[in-house]
Amino acid sequence: MAQDMAQDTKRNTTEDIAEDVAGDIPRPVPLDGIHVPLVTPFTRTGEIAAEALEALAHEVLDRGATGIVALGTTGETACLDEAERDLVTGVCARVCRERGAMLTVGAGAVGTRAAEASLAALARWPQAGAALVTVPSFVRPSAAGVLAHFGRLAEVSPVPLVVYHIPHRTGQPLDATALRALGSLPRVAGVKYSTGSVDQDAVELLGDRPAGFHVLAGDDVYVSPMLAMGASGGVLASAHLATERFAELAAAWRAGDVVRARALGHALAGLSAAAFAEPNPAVVKGVLHAQGRIPSPDVRLPLLPASKAAVTAVLERLAALEEPLAE
Repeated sequence: MAQDMAQDTKRNTTEDIAEDVAGDIPRPVPLDGIHVPLVTPFTRTGEIAAEALEALAHEVLDRGATGIVALGTTGETACLDEAERDLVTGVCARVCRERGAMLTVGAGAVGTRAAEASLAALARWPQAGAALVTVPSFVRPSAAGVLAHFGRLAEVSPVPLVVYHIPHRTGQPLDATALRALGSLPRVAGVKYSTGSVDQDAVELLGDRPAGFHVLAGDDVYVSPMLAMGASGGVLASAHLATERFAELAAAWRAGDVVRARALGHALAGLSAAAFAEPNPAVVKGVLHAQGRIPSPDVRLPLLPASKAAVTAVLERLAALEEPLAE
């Protein structure tokens, strides 16, 4: 199957995709539900496997995802060049146009001017419904500086913003008060909450969030308790592998089916822990390759491919999910 997923050089150029997705644009769906931050599959010779990427996008939408995220951390965005980032965005934009699905695109930069330019480039992709923008890393501005940064970006961005709050990568913690202030900015639509725990700030934020402001779980292991407390959904790399189950989990909490949601939540937390046993997205890619869904398990340096043991552990978890859950 892998050889059938070679890069489509005739149709998947950036220019072809930009032309393909032009025209009438469906209205984006809300940020509720499960959004899958797609991996960037590579061919055996290291190019982007655009056909495999397109197939993955369709698969997760077929299986219950609300939307997809292009150019997230899981997509190895930092290891892609500009032409490759355009190719990935174009493929995802085409799928979302065809399916009427929500497309969120990773954008931004450490400096505000550079972040403005990154967001301005999204005007090329009218299918984009939101931009996922990381809190500035390394420079460690004050909370007021972060607010000013996003205030400026919200003024100039062609799409609403989702703040990517991931302090173990950015070195920039934000408390619930700061996050509420961000959520009160016009055109800041939500936050991907990835603090590595369900902490007091998450409890406070979900208990009193600004009107229309979506909180999306960004740590896969904690999606169930976040949904239980009122999160709108999640941006979850693990949902490549059990999309239906994650969508079912979100629906169960939304419907108040606590017994079902708890059982699913525990099972999916185990799957997610196994999928993140080695640096993301190596294990997810290893499993996708083992399933025949991408042509290679390769990641780009400085990441390394997943170990066989890590991939096997996830495959065993997936097999267990096919059995009836204890409730």
